[in-house]
Amino acid sequence: MILPKIRDPRFVTIRRGGTLTDADHRLLALWAAACAEHVLGLFESARPGDPRPRQAVEHARAWVHGEVTMMQARAAGGHAMGAARDLRGAARHAAYAAGQAGAVAHVAAHELGAAAYAIKAARAAAPEGESETAGRLECQWQRNQLPEPIHDLVLDDQRLRNDICWSAFDC
Repeated sequence: MILPKIRDPRFVTIRRGGTLTDADHRLLALWAAACAEHVLGLFESARPGDPRPRQAVEHARAWVHGEVTMMQARAAGGHAMGAARDLRGAARHAAYAAGQAGAVAHVAAHELGAAAYAIKAARAAAPEGESETAGRLECQWQRNQLPEPIHDLVLDDQRLRNDICWSAFDC
């Protein structure tokens, strides 16, 4: 479980009673897509003929630009997670990262799922004895990609949800 039991109003759009602006929601989706895409090759090397995780990342970006609906982006995210189910290790985590990125259009708090699964993928792909270092490097890379308007929001979300995200954000 990567979502908190109680929804953080900072990740609920203003029109739904929260404080998240549409602009920041779009930035969260773009950041989640970048996190997922950064490890997507780990899935694609295992399943080169399966386009579902890449399509989820593309749908996340297309949603930001108004080219697909929230439901289409969310469905693409679900299909990416379906691609992960019979896999193990880095490929599985990379597909889940893409699925979480696609789901950000529906629930903004999935942004941290994309990041956490990407870190898990990097850890799983690392040579023996180097997984913790690989995870920290991935986490730091992700933080370097954060747009300024959502930087503090995401870092605080990482602090609050680190325990339910496998301590992925200890970097």
